[in-house]
Amino acid sequence: MDVILLERVEKLGAIGDVVTVKDGFARNFLLPRKKALRANEANKKVFEANRARIEAENANRRAEAEVESKTFDNATVTLIRQASNVGQLYGSVAVRDLVEALVADGHKVNKSQIVLDRPIKAIGVYDVRVALHPEVAVTVKVNVARSPEEAEMQAQGVDVMASMFERDEAGFTEDYDPNAEPGATAEVQPEQEEAQG
Repeated sequence: MDVILLERVEKLGAIGDVVTVKDGFARNFLLPRKKALRANEANKKVFEANRARIEAENANRRAEAEVESKTFDNATVTLIRQASNVGQLYGSVAVRDLVEALVADGHKVNKSQIVLDRPIKAIGVYDVRVALHPEVAVTVKVNVARSPEEAEMQAQGVDVMASMFERDEAGFTEDYDPNAEPGATAEVQPEQEEAQG
């Protein structure tokens, strides 16, 4: 289906471009969200008649987004979550969690503006893109940790999981019984003694 874009759409085109897209993408995304018009003669005339107004509205929205983007300079969000010993989260950090955290920090964002390719499922520091406008995007650092202390260490650049495993290996020693037979465990030994006695 051919459509006329009413705003810039990433990886597709700019305002006024006539592009060919799959029918489902046009019907389910572009047309209902008023991002495009069907490319027929009547709509082309309507678009050309309103082109100046559409471009002026877009410029105003872009200017507002650029002003808003300045509030995101070095923006960091810290989320404390339960996680296993290997750093896998019990659950995941989704778009909704990021919106709540950013709004709590005083930023104006909604779910559709956060670009999260896949949910965050492990502790660590992640860069998440926030598209304030089709032409204005900012990056927010998301620090996911199990405790405020761990978040502080990650913010300083320490790989918490690597340092934790180093500590575990240094502190763990297995009791060794020199009299045990090779491959025998503590539970098996008393039974062997009874059989021999």
